[in-house]
Amino acid sequence: MMKKVERMAFIKIRKAKMNDSISLSQFNVAHAWEVEGLALDGNVAHAGVKALLHDANKGFYLLAVIEGRCVGSLMITYEWSDWRNANIWWIQSVYVQPDRRKQGVFEELFFRVEQEAIAAGACALRLYVMHENDIAQSAYQKMGMSAAHYRMFHKSLSTT
Repeated sequence: MMKKVERMAFIKIRKAKMNDSISLSQFNVAHAWEVEGLALDGNVAHAGVKALLHDANKGFYLLAVIEGRCVGSLMITYEWSDWRNANIWWIQSVYVQPDRRKQGVFEELFFRVEQEAIAAGACALRLYVMHENDIAQSAYQKMGMSAAHYRMFHKSLSTT
């Protein structure tokens, strides 16, 4: 365990600020293309990132930084659970730059989210993942997450 902590000490995790919006929107565009083959409108993605950064009630982003360079991020949004009388924290928009994968970046982001969620009184962490994304599923299982017994349904209400 000591070796793992030493290896990841060079990864700094911090909350994103407004001046990180361009990097975050670029990560989101890259993520959508890589995972879903979806070409996002960069302007819309940038506006969406800025809207969240402007309104903490929507959620927040965490950034992983190595040597001053943003190399990964994830977004947290909230879902109120009336069954549990607490928030469920949804992990979304997970992205690690390809040259920094398998170096502990996601693990450090997840560890920070888990600690903040516990401190905030959240009752659970959730995320969704593409059925065929075995690499991501393996990473999530490694962090102690398990597949839920829910199936997600979706209906798009806009063209963006």
